[in-house]
Amino acid sequence: MDRHTMVGMSQTDALTRLETQFIAHIDVERGLSKATVTAYTSDLDRYCVWLREAGITEPASISRNHVEEYIAHLDSHGASARSKARNLASIHEFHRFALAQHAVADDVSAAVKAPKGASTLPDVLTVDEVARLLDCAPVPAPGCVMDVPHAVLMRDKALLEFMYATGCRVSEAVGTDLNDIDLNERVARLLGKGSKQRLVPVGEYACAAMTRYLDEGRSLLEGCAKSKAPERSAVFLNKRGQRMSRQSVWEVVNQAGKRAHIGKPLHPHTLRHSFATHLIQGGADVRTVQELLGHASVTTTQIYTHVSPENLIETYLTAHPRAR
Repeated sequence: MDRHTMVGMSQTDALTRLETQFIAHIDVERGLSKATVTAYTSDLDRYCVWLREAGITEPASISRNHVEEYIAHLDSHGASARSKARNLASIHEFHRFALAQHAVADDVSAAVKAPKGASTLPDVLTVDEVARLLDCAPVPAPGCVMDVPHAVLMRDKALLEFMYATGCRVSEAVGTDLNDIDLNERVARLLGKGSKQRLVPVGEYACAAMTRYLDEGRSLLEGCAKSKAPERSAVFLNKRGQRMSRQSVWEVVNQAGKRAHIGKPLHPHTLRHSFATHLIQGGADVRTVQELLGHASVTTTQIYTHVSPENLIETYLTAHPRAR
């Protein structure tokens, strides 16, 4: 049952009205991204449909048992631990909103915890694997005659270096404009979730790759625009002179992985995960990494504090006074 059918069936349904108010709240008042609003809407549509099928049409009639039974329902339909945790996070936000709006007397979802196993470790490359990934990018030799294929190679190198240097999300990478970067000061301004801006440093290798791309390659790509006006503001352009898409970035990362002979599954977030993990392993504190990643909660960042068994043993042997 889709959202339009659900609303059409019960125009005066209190549950539907509260959900609609909540979606408007996170969209307009909190200014969350479209992708986040869409995810909340999808999660809560399914939740409200299930409640209605259980005979619940008033928010005040929802009990803790209902929330737990819904999570069990997701489990019985094969939902992963991560999916259940995400759905529960949406439900928690919804019930907190209901309490704030005095639609309920208490938050019945507060005591319901995410299922075990939800905080799985992200895919992470080693430092050596990242170096191989970035170093195998086939950039043109200095002084060669430039053409569009050469420009694409320089763009790909700059994109990969930029994503690992800043730990940005793929949406932040493709959304970066020329006036968001200052390569002399080695900083970039990223627009994250909920339209929140943050400044992040850009390392020497990334600055060098970005400078060459912007000086020699970007104008060639901008000149490829045919049916549409060329994109004047975006940093990373496709072969049609337009802003790159997320799907295009995914392909760039995959192709780089193949060239570097990395057997692990790769996606754009792999570089973000690796960025955070390598900072933590290098001694950066969690709060600093939280700010660099643009996480609203330090709890989200703490997943990167995992260490390998080898590192545990090495630290133990080095630090414990009676280890050897």
